[in-house]
Amino acid sequence: MKKELNFKTLESLDSIKGVLKEASEGLKIKTRNIDNSSIPDVLGAALGVGAGGVASFAALYLGGSVVGLSAAGITSGLAAAGAVVGGGMAAGVAVLAAPVAILGIAGYGVVSSYRYKKLQDAKEELLREVIKKHDAITRALREEVDSSKERIEYLKSMQILLSKALQDLKSDMESA
Repeated sequence: MKKELNFKTLESLDSIKGVLKEASEGLKIKTRNIDNSSIPDVLGAALGVGAGGVASFAALYLGGSVVGLSAAGITSGLAAAGAVVGGGMAAGVAVLAAPVAILGIAGYGVVSSYRYKKLQDAKEELLREVIKKHDAITRALREEVDSSKERIEYLKSMQILLSKALQDLKSDMESA
């Protein structure tokens, strides 16, 4: 049995992109804190629950008619198609519908496979970015020990968010 994915679509990764963007700004602007960040509620929640208190990153962040065809024409066409497999009009429905269904299923499979691959690629890229930002925030926490209490809380909450994103992305990659 496969484990439930944390990020099922490309759009679901937008929350991580938002946190990465905030982390970049926070690393550039040394006066950045929770109050003047772009995601104060999310950072406040992260700091409030701490690193072990949240199950996932997401929990934080987050008929008509066709002219010209008569009934007689349709039934005779279906009967003729059904005759191909030794049946009548009902078999004709199956004969004519089967190629459409098969092509539809095949098309869905191709599109689904493409989307899955694209999602996995996006997760791998984000995972690398999250690791880099997490490491940078951890370094900033060590280097900015004399910063204001607000700045330290900001960096800690960013570290918590990035840790959760890292954990959830890794979990998704292992489930793939």
